[in-house]
Amino acid sequence: MKILLVYPQYPDTFWSFRHALKFIFKRATFPPLGLLTVAAMLPEEWEQKLVDMNTTALTDKDLKWADYVFLSAMVAQQNSAREVLDRCKKLGTKVVAGGPFFGPGYEDSGFFEDVDHLIFGEAEDILPRFLEDLEKGCAKHIYQSEEWPDIRKTPVPLWSLINRRKYQSMTIQYSRGCPFNCEFCDIIILNGHIPRTKDRSQVIAELEALYDMGWRASVFFVDDNFIGNKRKLKSEILPAIIEWMEERKRPFSFYTEASMNLADDEELMRLMVEAGFDTVFVGIESPNEESLVECNKLPNKGRDLLAAVKKIQHHGLQVQGGFIVGFDSDPISIFKSQIDFIQNSGIVTAMVGVLMAPPGTRLYKRLKEENRLLRGGTGDNTDGSTNFIPKMGHETLVRGYKHVLDTIYAPKQYYERIKTFLKEYKPSNKGKLRISFLHFIAWIRSMWVLGVQEKGRIHYWKLFVWTLLKKPKTFPLSMTLAAQGFHFRKVAEKIRVSLTSDAHRLEQVRESTSK
Repeated sequence: MKILLVYPQYPDTFWSFRHALKFIFKRATFPPLGLLTVAAMLPEEWEQKLVDMNTTALTDKDLKWADYVFLSAMVAQQNSAREVLDRCKKLGTKVVAGGPFFGPGYEDSGFFEDVDHLIFGEAEDILPRFLEDLEKGCAKHIYQSEEWPDIRKTPVPLWSLINRRKYQSMTIQYSRGCPFNCEFCDIIILNGHIPRTKDRSQVIAELEALYDMGWRASVFFVDDNFIGNKRKLKSEILPAIIEWMEERKRPFSFYTEASMNLADDEELMRLMVEAGFDTVFVGIESPNEESLVECNKLPNKGRDLLAAVKKIQHHGLQVQGGFIVGFDSDPISIFKSQIDFIQNSGIVTAMVGVLMAPPGTRLYKRLKEENRLLRGGTGDNTDGSTNFIPKMGHETLVRGYKHVLDTIYAPKQYYERIKTFLKEYKPSNKGKLRISFLHFIAWIRSMWVLGVQEKGRIHYWKLFVWTLLKKPKTFPLSMTLAAQGFHFRKVAEKIRVSLTSDAHRLEQVRESTSK
């Protein structure tokens, strides 16, 4: 068999960091970990190639070469996935598809009939059954399992399929599932409510594989909640990583996603920093307590969120934050409250999105009962779109969302936020500072764009001087965050234009209807 693994292109969102990556000559933030893991499960004698459309063009020659295309996509990648399916259909290449978008809840998307074989769920238990039927010549259209697989059986990803130089960071998965049950979140639908974890030996083997292929930079633990099983982390996994990092002279820096209750465990934060973690993404969602109660955000309810963020920062972890507007309990003042919280917290990487209701979630079911669901949904919660009728009204929500973006990513507020963060941040002294010639060139390029070409450059130079005088050890981090701000402003501008255009078209329709 000749297998072509294809990862569709992401739209240009806050998460892509596409405009900032150009400064460091990278094409994408992360490689497609899911496909690389699936590749390691296929028969060794099969030929395999991988095309990540975020880094490499997919050619007809690639598609004609393959006996099967293995396609994996998230909802936000659906437009690119549609293109791949159309090209495969035209050329007669068979498709096996999986991932969050190719699963229950998206049957009405119109995609499934153009896929030869669908893998609903995680591959560890399902893929062997499909491969056995394929060999017998009786492969079915849909394969799924009612049970969660034991990920202690999961192999090391097949890293030989990628060109690591095209990526900003490598990835590793330690666990799947989350112990919480937020109303809007589909993680427990995809991966279960009880966290399943890999063993110490697996985690070390995966780190060793990245080390052996020459990687010496950041590694993202992609777990939706890295601290879902605190006891195992503290007693087994983090001590093993600490030991391995010391033996290898600390080749990596790590970052991950976690719930806000991380702030309650000083031992866990200390161990994470000692292991090499320097950044953590936290779903904060809203500073409005009623909205947190509404969506059942248990780790965030009834606590001083601002103090919790600063506590994590003080322990040596940069906090990246996810924020949502559009809850039923959101007052009109929520947009100002979000802005104030983000600025005061020093959360530089603040990902603000409009609430979406993914199929299968408790939110989706509730809104369906209330007859408030709308068709579609891009899966990109940073493009201003939503798939339900918000209580505050769509126009009010869009106008408020635009105001948040216009404010928090503006040069003055953004650079001030970097200073607020650096004043609180207490980085570990253990990590190595690796400055290469490539980093120097990237810094010169970003300095030209941010300090000469861009509006608001005076605020860039104020940050530049302030960091050198007050926090010189954090200068590389400060300039990295400044470069990321350029990306956020580019995407925010695109969203702003798109939302303004949509509002204008809606107004034209209204005028035409009234006439």
